[in-house]
Amino acid sequence: MSRIDHYIDAIIKRGITEAREDGSTAVEAHHLLLGIAATDGTAAHRVLTAAGLGRADVRRALDREFEHSLAAVGVQPAAYGLPRPSPDPERKPKLGASGRLAIERGFALATGKRDLRPAHLLLGILEAEVGTVPRALALAGIDRTDLRARTRDTLAREAW
Repeated sequence: MSRIDHYIDAIIKRGITEAREDGSTAVEAHHLLLGIAATDGTAAHRVLTAAGLGRADVRRALDREFEHSLAAVGVQPAAYGLPRPSPDPERKPKLGASGRLAIERGFALATGKRDLRPAHLLLGILEAEVGTVPRALALAGIDRTDLRARTRDTLAREAW
């Protein structure tokens, strides 16, 4: 197994953990983003942390997006005292549509598998125009265009 295969496998496994903690049946792009933010030692992680997006920051942005989405349909989570999701250690979340698309976009951005690096996966997540990740980053005041540019610049300069 190549280095990138190990990395993608590790991020998907971390995404499964994140999905399980969310009570989700699917590993979506935001779970992969949490996985990247929680995995030190790669250019993708450095891009996120340089933008002020450590794992806890990404989690807060996602929580805010969830509350904002509920508010859009008239539900105020604080008014109902909604409990946090109950993690199910037996649940085996599968890769969901947004997670699969993020990985596919990341692969498509590389010139070939031998050129594929962790920042390609991050860029694949950031390239989504709609969905949870773009909404969460917007609500957190993150300029996705700038973050994508930083990621592309990192790809041009750094191997990992």
